[in-house]
Amino acid sequence: MRPTRVVILGAAGRDFHNFNLLYRGNPAYEVVSFTAAQIPNIAGRLYPTSLAGSQYPEGIPIVAESDLAEIVRTKEVDLVVLSYSDLPHVEVMHKASIALAAGASFLLPGPRATELVSSRPVVSVCAVRTGAGKSPLTRFVSRFLRSRGRKVAIVRHPMPYGDLARQALQRFATLEDLDRADCTIEEREEYEPHLRDGAVVFAGVDYEPILRAAEKESDIVLWDGGNNDLPFFRPDLHFVVADPHRAGHELTYHPGEANFRRADVIVISKVDSATPANIHAIEQSAARVNPRALVVHAGLRLAVKDPGRLRGRRVIVVEDGPTLTHGGMSFGAATLVAEANGAIVVDARRTATGSLVQVYAEYPHLTKVLPSMGYSTEQVRELEETIRRSEAEIVLDGSPVDLRRIVHVPQPIVNVEYEFDDRENGVANVLERFLKVHPV
Repeated sequence: MRPTRVVILGAAGRDFHNFNLLYRGNPAYEVVSFTAAQIPNIAGRLYPTSLAGSQYPEGIPIVAESDLAEIVRTKEVDLVVLSYSDLPHVEVMHKASIALAAGASFLLPGPRATELVSSRPVVSVCAVRTGAGKSPLTRFVSRFLRSRGRKVAIVRHPMPYGDLARQALQRFATLEDLDRADCTIEEREEYEPHLRDGAVVFAGVDYEPILRAAEKESDIVLWDGGNNDLPFFRPDLHFVVADPHRAGHELTYHPGEANFRRADVIVISKVDSATPANIHAIEQSAARVNPRALVVHAGLRLAVKDPGRLRGRRVIVVEDGPTLTHGGMSFGAATLVAEANGAIVVDARRTATGSLVQVYAEYPHLTKVLPSMGYSTEQVRELEETIRRSEAEIVLDGSPVDLRRIVHVPQPIVNVEYEFDDRENGVANVLERFLKVHPV
């Protein structure tokens, strides 16, 4: 009998992890291709032989997801495996229907099959949507554990947008490490804040060796999740962040709902800027589908140096790219700071250049704000040109990365800082109990 022929639907992250754990070196399966979505410039590449294994001497092609039905039919594909995140439930079933109509079966791999087991205690920070507030919570957890004398290795959900073979296992300890790795803005947004805190970050493509490397340098492994994906490592403590600005999404997005149902601790973030009704709605969802979880509240402390200089000035607001695009948000931290300090927000759409024009067309919910798209050198240049051509006097940067290191424009760039506000010490108390159960 011929092997089961597989297509893996992905976005340069979970797809490679699922392949490595489920199909690499498994002669019962033949992976025909990966498909690419959400992230530009992924289709047209190869998953290299050095990662795919000797079964694939020419590598595995990565093609556009729009070609799925044709691939299933022409390549006689038996199984389509969904391996990326932050999708509305209805969209998941549309993809399943395309696969079924073309003749294939459809699979959602579960945690038991795809979570690696660590020799160290694992704390995971995940979410129900992109942009819910994972990163500030992860930094808070990292600082707390290190303040208690624990060595912490942060392992970030994959963002391998460059040379996949070169990025198999990455370790970042300094900002210069990011430069040497030619990291994109999207990668820097996730790594830089940790490095500025003095933490070490591991990432890459092949998470078995990544985990083993992190274990050698740590007492505790801290999983820093991406989008609303499930963790790659089996957690001993699973934090899941829910966003009250998108109440209801905790039960309508994949795999965010699975995270919500599995959480040990549900952190309702942004309570300082959300309505009581939306906060209560998430509490009701938690009580209904995960009554065993502890629910805690948290805010985001926003700060900007010399906020008075913003009043009455024209600003172009830059926000985290993934949060605004597939995360579905129309504003972020910089927008809130601009509004609170009387700035005049210029419409970034008017001067959008190159691929950014298509971004606005693809995500019509975006209005004046500028997503910090930077998946390539060319896209960074387009971001610069969009800012230069605007009538803005100031760039108000709400992205996690320090744009001043990457983007060179005549306008001054003012960074917005946001930190996790642990209301009533809810997270700190959980971590104290965790350390008593897992002493060094």
